[in-house]
Amino acid sequence: MAATADFLTPAALAIPKEGYYDRVDGPYGPIWPKTPANYGFSIIARVKPGRAETIRAYGPKIQAALEGDPHILAPLKLHYLRWVLFDDDTRFMYQGIFDTDFDKYTEDAVKLFKMLGVDTIFEQLEGFPEDWKTNPAAFIRFVREHHCPSFMEYGEYPYVSADEIKKALRLKASLTTALDQLQ
Repeated sequence: MAATADFLTPAALAIPKEGYYDRVDGPYGPIWPKTPANYGFSIIARVKPGRAETIRAYGPKIQAALEGDPHILAPLKLHYLRWVLFDDDTRFMYQGIFDTDFDKYTEDAVKLFKMLGVDTIFEQLEGFPEDWKTNPAAFIRFVREHHCPSFMEYGEYPYVSADEIKKALRLKASLTTALDQLQ
């Protein structure tokens, strides 16, 4: 399925159960297609017993890190992240929408965590590899094994990158400033 050039027309894409139309393999397995929502994944995994509060504590840490440096996560080309604890805090869902393919996003995340000297929230999940910092393939394998592919994705402004959205918003701010100066 090709990306539409008309970013002003909402679009949806029904995705086969396999997660792709034509299998194209990247370094770690099939590359899932870019959808109107861009690339992304939904990871669902069991929480290690007693770790739910540790997982919740990551929220304020990420918030504080972004308050200190709003661009700290920029290498990940994120649109959105959503973290959910459910089933009495025994399961965790990590949803992300981003501009790069799955393998690149995961490789970039491992590099970023290592560079910052931080741990990943995934360490609180059952079966996550202890050697993830030196073994990106094991990290990626865990994420792929716990990914629940979507079967439909929708985009109000389809196939638009986070950088394009920010550029449009900067242009809007500039035009608003220019128009305000004319008054």
